Amino acid sequence: MAGDRDDALKLTATDADDLAVVSAALQDSVVRVGDLDYTAVARRFLVPANRYRWERARGRRAGERIRSGLQVAGVLKVSSRGIDRTNPDAFAVLLAVELDAHDEPPGGVIRLTFAGGGEIALDVECVDVVLADVSRPWPTRRRPEHGS
Repeated sequence: MAGDRDDALKLTATDADDLAVVSAALQDSVVRVGDLDYTAVARRFLVPANRYRWERARGRRAGERIRSGLQVAGVLKVSSRGIDRTNPDAFAVLLAVELDAHDEPPGGVIRLTFAGGGEIALDVECVDVVLADVSRPWPTRRRPEHGS
């Protein structure tokens, strides 16, 4: 398990600056649409993902992926666009996690932006986010690339 590894990532975010670090760690994560989970009673949104380990990438060679979980607490409302929820086996690539703060902190909207223009908006009472690796890493031959 990841808890046995010294290099397992565990990050918490309570503001926009923290969330930017979480976003950088999650960039290019692969998410199965059917795994996205909102529990209204618990006001929690979960995003299980296969995260590319940018913090371990060296030069131009391929790297590693690791199973990670993103938990957003205090979620009051979820909306999405450009995400086909009718196909639970579809995959989406997460590009960014950003905060649009309300005029009166600590609430706001956490936006998960996906390749192809998809987006999930989480209306939160405050920023309460945890990202944790939950498996051992595995090698990948494909390093995510971004056109200029």
